Amino acid sequence: MKTTNVVILETNEEFCKELVEKFEQTENFNACALGGNGNVGVGYIAQNKPDVVILNLVLSGIDGFGVLDYIKNNGINCKTIVISSFSNDEIVNSVIAHGAHYYFVKPVTAQSVVDRCKDLLNSEALSYNVSATVRDKRRIASIDEKISNIFITIGIPPHIKGYGYLREGIKMAVEDPSIINNVTKELCPNVAKKFETSASKVERAIRHAIELAWNRGRIDAISAIFGVRVYIGSERPTNSEFIALVADKLILEELV
Repeated sequence: MKTTNVVILETNEEFCKELVEKFEQTENFNACALGGNGNVGVGYIAQNKPDVVILNLVLSGIDGFGVLDYIKNNGINCKTIVISSFSNDEIVNSVIAHGAHYYFVKPVTAQSVVDRCKDLLNSEALSYNVSATVRDKRRIASIDEKISNIFITIGIPPHIKGYGYLREGIKMAVEDPSIINNVTKELCPNVAKKFETSASKVERAIRHAIELAWNRGRIDAISAIFGVRVYIGSERPTNSEFIALVADKLILEELV
């Protein structure tokens, strides 16, 4: 199996060391810590093209946003995970808009970062299999982007596990709408298999993600996305209802 090369841009030396040690203890991972200088990071990324970049927003020289922009604007094919002390929605949304795939709010354990990195790479490997054509890849990327935009707008934070599980479930429903009738017995077990976890954990994490969005009270944003006022007040859709709602929207927009 190919070794995954990870670059870490983090000003906290102790946490940097913890991350390196945890990745080195994980099979098929190789980690390189570059400290907290964004200029050094950009130079290294340009030359070595790592598979994953883990970074703080607060860096000397080029900050975290600048590093994300460099990766995005230069078409560097790597996954990016941001770890920061900032927790407000505006910053999280901005980070995702700049191209980050996940956002962690400190404090976070090194093991959690490694686990999320594995989830991210596992999801990519399953979505972009070796037999997929270039056209297929572009289509999958387009669906991923649309789903992420919906999640950001209605307030589902990207740093929770339910975000990834829910996205995979919606993609399954786009491919096979009939799976909506078997969320508990088919959809959740299939998502669980992809992320190497249990179906019950997937179901709980998805429910938690939906609850977070509804608890934030963005009913107007939700209604605007789906074109109708589908839910009123504190009423919350079930897992299957929400997945069906988003999948139907994507299908109607001819993304499939």
